[in-house]
Amino acid sequence: MKRIGVLLGLIVVLLAAVATADYTWAFPSEGFYQRGSDIFDDWEICRTNAFGADGFYQTTKTGFRPVIALESLGEQADLAYRLGEQIAAEYPDPVRRAEAVFYFVRDRVKYTSDIEQTGYVEFAQNADELATAIVEDGIGYGDCEDMAVLLAVMYKAAGFRSAITLLPEHTAVLVYLPEYNKATAFFELEGEPGWIWAEATGRNNPLGWAPEQYRGTKIASYEISAETPAYEIPAEGVAPLTPPPAPAIAVASTGKGVSYRPFSFLSIIGLLWFMSLFRRRQRR
Repeated sequence: MKRIGVLLGLIVVLLAAVATADYTWAFPSEGFYQRGSDIFDDWEICRTNAFGADGFYQTTKTGFRPVIALESLGEQADLAYRLGEQIAAEYPDPVRRAEAVFYFVRDRVKYTSDIEQTGYVEFAQNADELATAIVEDGIGYGDCEDMAVLLAVMYKAAGFRSAITLLPEHTAVLVYLPEYNKATAFFELEGEPGWIWAEATGRNNPLGWAPEQYRGTKIASYEISAETPAYEIPAEGVAPLTPPPAPAIAVASTGKGVSYRPFSFLSIIGLLWFMSLFRRRQRR
């Protein structure tokens, strides 16, 4: 009975927080609209759910595609991309440039959960939305996927290859920088070594530091490309592309303290899919 009382108390507190939250500032685009219990942007991408063809990560049982990052690349490139280009112009040395991009995001984005910021359990910002907050206010607020998307886009603009990784309850970035000697571990992405971890969620994290539990583990990854179209646009309107049948896999190959405890990436995707179904049932 005590456990039930505590649980009911937590539910009351959560409902009160959601009821009193001010949502208007959290959605800077006029294109946002509500469909059922979810929020969609004007590209028909769901910002409050990562799963399915319209989810911001297009996560399925077999793969994922972080389509939200593609909203800030190619023809859609805007402020976040320009910030990466500015850093590239200022730092011709690739190592210093890679660190400058990382510290820009780490030091100017304060980790804030989605529920605290928007009242939603999940709400993803694209790179330009978070970059706009940083430029206008000097600081942005976001969680791991917000930081990962901004990092990945800025790294592409600064001349690096970047990939977004997906783990249970977490996402981060891999950047291709084989000459970086400060990394605690190097990762192989589809058999190609030289990728390092970019984890901007900790205020004291250096570039190249990889959490111990992710070293030697198979990690679902997606290398983003400015040449990859975010959407196909048929005559009847905008439609998102489907994710690939299976994601690329990154595995730590060298570095300090690396242990090899690989597990199937399907367990990651399966767990995430189960969590999605659970959250949807909660909303109902």
